[in-house]
Amino acid sequence: MNHLLKKPTVKEKIQSISPIVDQFSRTISYLRLSLTDRCNLRCMYCMPSEDQDVEKHVKTGDFLQHSDLLTYEELLRVVRLTVSLGMNKLRLTGGEPLVRKGVVQFIEELSRIEGLDQIRLTTNGVLLKEYAEDLYRSGVRYINVSLDTLDPDKFKKITGRDRFRQVWAGLQKALDLGFKIKINVVAMKGVNDDEFVDFGRLALEYPFHVRFIEFMPVGGKNSWQKDRFIRGEDIRTMISTLGSLQPFAIQHGAGPARMYDLVTPDGQTGAVGFISPISHHFCDKCNRLRLTSEGKLRACLLKDEETDLKKILRGNGSDQDIMTAVRQTIIDKPQGHSLQNETEAEEKARSGGTMSRIGG
Repeated sequence: MNHLLKKPTVKEKIQSISPIVDQFSRTISYLRLSLTDRCNLRCMYCMPSEDQDVEKHVKTGDFLQHSDLLTYEELLRVVRLTVSLGMNKLRLTGGEPLVRKGVVQFIEELSRIEGLDQIRLTTNGVLLKEYAEDLYRSGVRYINVSLDTLDPDKFKKITGRDRFRQVWAGLQKALDLGFKIKINVVAMKGVNDDEFVDFGRLALEYPFHVRFIEFMPVGGKNSWQKDRFIRGEDIRTMISTLGSLQPFAIQHGAGPARMYDLVTPDGQTGAVGFISPISHHFCDKCNRLRLTSEGKLRACLLKDEETDLKKILRGNGSDQDIMTAVRQTIIDKPQGHSLQNETEAEEKARSGGTMSRIGG
């Protein structure tokens, strides 16, 4: 009879937990973790518009103090608890996650958490060549690289830094090591719309999944302008000049991108996708929470409501207190955003921080 009293292992306990489901029947399985708001680029749509070095004509950023960031120990605690609730996917973002000291050791600790199936990374690629081998060794296999232009001069204008060649070298290194790579292109009319077809060709020449993201008004200090907005459908029309676009037979996961096989008349193939949070929102399939670099848990990128986990963590909150806060955030997750119907006054009233702090 003793075998009937055997205690289940940690893994068995996790596997027996029902997935976290919100009030709109969405399974919340994915946590995006912003490690820092600091960055080695100054992209026009990410940093606050007023944080400018007038003489150098670049954005300086208004960064958090290191003590304002969650420590790695605090982050590990949060991840362990969310995994114990049933969440099994994690993406590390920033700012630029690779600028935070000790990031590789932190990822190695994450990889030891039972029940965490995937650790993915979003990076601007500047430090990718330097860190690629360590990242691969620590268990990361999937990387998203933010790259809005293939022109070195335009790269400097968009990002405030002359770093295109470092990014490209990092991409080549990551390919050589066997990473699965997605290229994220923020689509801006009058800025990089003349390169969308070139990005389509990039998908034909390399095993990248190239994804075009509609320009979003995130936070109260963003540089979003309506005349820069371009619909995903319009981008798709431009890409289709290269060949036919056939929807993936299986749209893997519950991600926001609508993915297509691009097939040219001469038989070349590539993968392109369109993320359209404004014109074709995917709220009904959203499976994620975001933990900002300030320690605020956010259920929707485009809504300002946040839960202050840092206050609980540093106020001697118990594990149960943290899990209750996570569950409540999931319960309060909105059905969707209403940007299409937002008035100019409502748009200006949104002040949920900058993209660099929320996490890309």
